[in-house]
Amino acid sequence: MKTTFKAAAVLATGVLALTGCTSSQGSDSADTINIVGFAVPEAANKAIGAEFAKTDAGKGVTFSGSYGASGEQSRKVLATKGKDVDYVHFSLESDVTRLVDGGLVDEDWNAGPTKGIVSSSVAVIVVEKGNPLGIKDWSDLTRDDVDVVTADPASSGAARWNVMALYADAKERGLSEDQADQFLTDVFGNVTSWAASGREATEAFKKGVGNVLITYENEAILARQEGDELDYVIPPNTFLIENPGAVLKDANPKTQDFLDFVLSDAGQTEFVKKGFRPVGDLDVSGITVDQTETPDDPFPAPTGKLTTIDELGGWKAVTAEWFGKDGKKLRFDNLYAAATGS
Repeated sequence: MKTTFKAAAVLATGVLALTGCTSSQGSDSADTINIVGFAVPEAANKAIGAEFAKTDAGKGVTFSGSYGASGEQSRKVLATKGKDVDYVHFSLESDVTRLVDGGLVDEDWNAGPTKGIVSSSVAVIVVEKGNPLGIKDWSDLTRDDVDVVTADPASSGAARWNVMALYADAKERGLSEDQADQFLTDVFGNVTSWAASGREATEAFKKGVGNVLITYENEAILARQEGDELDYVIPPNTFLIENPGAVLKDANPKTQDFLDFVLSDAGQTEFVKKGFRPVGDLDVSGITVDQTETPDDPFPAPTGKLTTIDELGGWKAVTAEWFGKDGKKLRFDNLYAAATGS
């Protein structure tokens, strides 16, 4: 059995200040929009904020951002009753509905054309430059020569997408439920690091931990844009990742204008430049997306099945079966225990 480090198995006691990992764009002003998000889209949100500030609606607006593991960020917003938070951008729908249940976000937050989704990607396998192991699909992650890095479902939405991508591939290949469980157990047995967030998983891989990383496509592209030597594989069967954004009830009035801009072609273009697939009908053919595996077709469709969370019953049903509530895991926990003997 390989050594496994489960970085986020126990959450910190007490409420961590939302300003603890804050970065700022511009100076403080009455028109500051405070963003709390999961770690991965920070660079894209900064770029979108800079473009929004050039518009009439965004004139004079500055931004403050706090980014971290999606589940932890959502719980912090709830614990502080949304104090100094205007806009949230999380990995999972359930991290927003937690705030709806807490009275901080309107119940109709997802009533628009995109159903509350503001950014999109697919699950991929990141490999060392040149793909020396010859990784082609999810089943390769059970091999003895593979050391996997992924985020931890106790804190990270990215991790939950990763688990569902593995499960959906197993079912698409015709495996029974017992066989699918065994497949995931075998992959989990090869995990050498469970990181607290998708970004921390990427940073661990970049530092030489493991030789395979499960992550978002956009995270792989951004790492390459920042000069990291790595490649990524889009497995034949993969999973559509959809990240929600929402305005809090007591938000700065400018925040709705910002969300409208995020969903506009101009806002989605900035997401695309950072490696996200567009939400809506944006034509990406004229947009340069640096450091993709196929520059002339930056976002190719998988050759097999692209599964959505709705096909598995939605996050409410998936969470109840796989992860429980607020980190109290169910099916995942059983498979993790089987893989690690813990």
